[in-house]
Order: sequence, then C-alpha cells, then structure tokens
Amino acid sequence: MRAILRERRRAIPVRERLDAAAALASHLLPELAALHASGNHGRIAGYWAVGGELPLHAVQSALPAGLRWCLPVLHDDGRLRFCEWAAGQPLEPNRLGIPEPTQGPLLDADALAVVLVPLLAFDARGNRLGQGGGWYDRSFDFLCGSSQGLRGSDSDATRRTRGAPLLIGIGYDGQQVDELPAEPWDVPLDAVATPSAFHRFDRHATASP
Repeated sequence: MRAILRERRRAIPVRERLDAAAALASHLLPELAALHASGNHGRIAGYWAVGGELPLHAVQSALPAGLRWCLPVLHDDGRLRFCEWAAGQPLEPNRLGIPEPTQGPLLDADALAVVLVPLLAFDARGNRLGQGGGWYDRSFDFLCGSSQGLRGSDSDATRRTRGAPLLIGIGYDGQQVDELPAEPWDVPLDAVATPSAFHRFDRHATASP
C-alpha cells in the first residue's frame, strides 16, 4: 500500500504541487494565526518536502509573528529532534537524504507549539499513514499518556495544560481514504490541512476500545 501511495504522490506534477502549496497556506495560516491569538506561541515544526510531499514554503514565509520555524533532525535514539531554521541557512542531507539544519541547538518534541506532519494517507478519524519508519509516533508518544503510546488515554485539556504540541497533518485532498488501521502505538492527529480544507478531529474518537 505504501509503495503505491508513494508513487502516486511522487507523480504529482511540480506545477500542481506549487498550486496546492499556495492553496494550503490560505487554509492553514488563519488557523495558525488563531492559535497565536489564543496564546499558543513558540515554535512550529515543518518539514523539508521530498518525494512529492506538499511543500510548506508558502506557510513558512508568512508565519504569524511570534512563531518560529523549525525542521526535524534524525537522532540516534530513534526519535526526532528539532532545530530552528530560516531560509538561506545551511542544510545537510541526513542518512535518509532529507536536508537538515546544521546550526543551532536541538530541541525536544515537547518544546514545540505546533507540528506539521507529512503523510501518505489520512482518514476522517485522524489516523495517519506515514512512511513506516515510526519517527513521528516514537517522538510524540508522550502525547498519548505513556511511553507505550496508548491512544486516547490523555484528555485534550490535560495535553494543552502541559503545553503539548498540536499535531497537524499536511496532505493533498486525494490522500484522504475511508479508513486506516490503527495500532496502539500510533499517535493520531489533531487536524489535517489540505489545499481545500482544514479537518479537525476528536482525539478520543480515534481511541481504541
């Protein structure tokens, strides 16, 4: 399934990707501005688009004041760290060939306010299909109440009180599917932004029985 979805995403023409990036920004930036106005300040993590992923340059270039852009960095412990980055600063490819920042301190996942998460597919319950490496699930398992990633065991209010980051998936409209299987260690999304809509999810609705 992943191989088919990767190839389908990679086949999206560059012009279509750029048009989608501009449309995405028109839906996502107002949501980020509203979060900023409600006091959710700090750092927002994006990603460097590869393999046909939806580019985020239009979002980064118009971020609300008070939000600082970060990119993920692979760590030897199997979890992501994050580093603030601005256009023009140096990047080096990691072992997966994805550019990473080379300057500045590395930040833990709980230092972020918002995380924009790439995906291969998503469903109406906030489940996400990623590349299969488990990097995001391991890095954000603390959002689910334990290191084992027990889905839905923590209330949204508790998460927000702790300053836990919002997880917003980023994808094309055609990446929505009817239903994705969910494992106990999968960390569901709070929302998904696409070029045509901003989908909000009830994290408790995604919890396993």
